[in-house]
Amino acid sequence: MASVPGRDKYRSFLHDEADSVQWRHGGPPTYDAVNQLFEEGRTKEWPEGSLEETVQNAIKTWEMEISHKVRLQDIKSINPEKFKLIVNGREGLTGEETLKLGTYNALLKNSLPKEFQYYKVDEETFESSHEVFRSAFPRGFAWEVISVYSGPPLIAFKFRHWGIFQGPFKGHAPTGEKVEFFGLGTLKVDESLKVEDVEIYYDPGELFAGLLKGPPISESQTGDEDIAQCSAKTHGCPFQK
Repeated sequence: MASVPGRDKYRSFLHDEADSVQWRHGGPPTYDAVNQLFEEGRTKEWPEGSLEETVQNAIKTWEMEISHKVRLQDIKSINPEKFKLIVNGREGLTGEETLKLGTYNALLKNSLPKEFQYYKVDEETFESSHEVFRSAFPRGFAWEVISVYSGPPLIAFKFRHWGIFQGPFKGHAPTGEKVEFFGLGTLKVDESLKVEDVEIYYDPGELFAGLLKGPPISESQTGDEDIAQCSAKTHGCPFQK
């Protein structure tokens, strides 16, 4: 896809928005690092204008808006009255619920007993959840479409999500290795191609297997300073696809 100076190649509604848009961190996020990771590590390079490229960019746009815009009315890629996010067959979340919970918490919420949960959604806020993964994946958490099985209005696809584990995660030291998982999803869109619902199916164990591989470290070794340095580099979400 042709690059326009100062524009993100993969996301709409990022730099051409009105001043009235309320951004979570005061302004549009920067995706330079994760875009580089994506371009270096992707397994597919879809032709410009293809269905696969269109779906891939639409989901990157949707995730960006949900993660970085504060008000539902500012999110242009969804139908706010009908939007639902459904993960692994759980009850769907509305747009407002997804904005409040955050994409990480929405994707990682489960019904396992607390003692078996690697990541406890109930103990995380929107901001803390993003900080956890921003720390673990300082270069971002890249996302690509592997296959698209059907076109609009009900788009079915397979995806891959990956990052380089270079920072601490919940008391585990980084390994410097690639962590990745695969999943399936559907995207239902209306006649204006705005998203009405998203369904995602994947195995969280694939993600945690890589993150828990690092040896345990003490809280002092985890280093609030390291996290602060990472945050200073980018306020973008590493679920930056």
